[in-house]
Amino acid sequence: MENMNELYSDIILEHNQCQENKHPLDGANLSEHGHNPSCGDDITLQADIQDGVIKDAAYTGHGCAISQASADIMIDLIKGKTVEEALRLVNLFLEMIKREVTDDDKLEELEDAIALKNISNMPARVKCAVLAWHTLKDALEREGK
Repeated sequence: MENMNELYSDIILEHNQCQENKHPLDGANLSEHGHNPSCGDDITLQADIQDGVIKDAAYTGHGCAISQASADIMIDLIKGKTVEEALRLVNLFLEMIKREVTDDDKLEELEDAIALKNISNMPARVKCAVLAWHTLKDALEREGK
């Protein structure tokens, strides 16, 4: 089990250091600000949505390694997906964090986001992990109305 935790830590560190998705997005037609007052994590998500498909997405802001890695992982996951598919994946991620879905076979499609599965054991870090996902969910649900 220890090796899995190390693997997950490596994935989180790698995504935290990755700057590929961290920049203002030219041509974004969706923008949503997310803030976690308990720790100061602050992000702005931007997406370019064309014909119901997330063509590109990026984020800016600052926060702890978990919030930054989680935002990066989420953007990798949703690029190229339809808005409906992205929302389904966001909901699956949130269900994983709440331990409503624990079957690894079902969670496999979350790709690197599965590395955040055990964050539910650290209640103080949960808000960090879900910040980007809640922010995206709020933006997509508002846009869809």
